[in-house]
Amino acid sequence: MNKPVLGLVAGGVLGIFDGLTALVSAPEVAPQIAGIVAGSMGKGLVAGVLIGWFARKVNNLGAGVLFGLAMGALFALPFALMPDPATGQTYFWEILIPGSLVGLIVGFLTQRYGAAAGLAK
Repeated sequence: MNKPVLGLVAGGVLGIFDGLTALVSAPEVAPQIAGIVAGSMGKGLVAGVLIGWFARKVNNLGAGVLFGLAMGALFALPFALMPDPATGQTYFWEILIPGSLVGLIVGFLTQRYGAAAGLAK
């Protein structure tokens, strides 16, 4: 599987689990879990494609992991800064840490297991 597609798949799947961590870290948001999971999956898909694109351009495990971490944090940051409309509480670390870990893992997966770009004929 090429690196951007692997990033897309891994980002989407891990994004689902990222959203489900809200049930553990903030159980009071359980009524909103469907929207949280959908949003986490969406940001995982977009970040995953970008991480996979970077992995295709830069074939370096360390750089890929750091780029993935940065993209995961960057995509999670706006949601982490936004207060919950129902409770008024901000869940900064509860959102930023799992989102960053998803990016880190996707960065590793795309560098380690993604197929290199094929040669054009």
